[in-house]
Amino acid sequence: MGVGVRGISAKKLAKHVYNHFCTFFHQPDFDDVYRYVKNYLRRNSRSPKGLIKRADRWGHYRLNTANSSAIQTLMAQYKEKEEKEESETPKNVLQDLSLSLFD
Repeated sequence: MGVGVRGISAKKLAKHVYNHFCTFFHQPDFDDVYRYVKNYLRRNSRSPKGLIKRADRWGHYRLNTANSSAIQTLMAQYKEKEEKEESETPKNVLQDLSLSLFD
């Protein structure tokens, strides 16, 4: 299930950030990461033109695609990259050449 319009909870986003920064030799404190992510989301969701917007559910946030020109630019670049990758992948490469058991 993608994030989409429903947004992502601050705790789930904090888990992603925590897992990204965890290494074999360094493990940050999850509570510190969660507190930082929560404060970051609160600070950056206050402006109507900010990158982040509060979602309909309490404690959930999503990207502000309507009012943020930076997000619109990033989404356009992502769509271009996705379309380019789709056009480069050969279609019908794998064909089922197995014999049928019920003929």
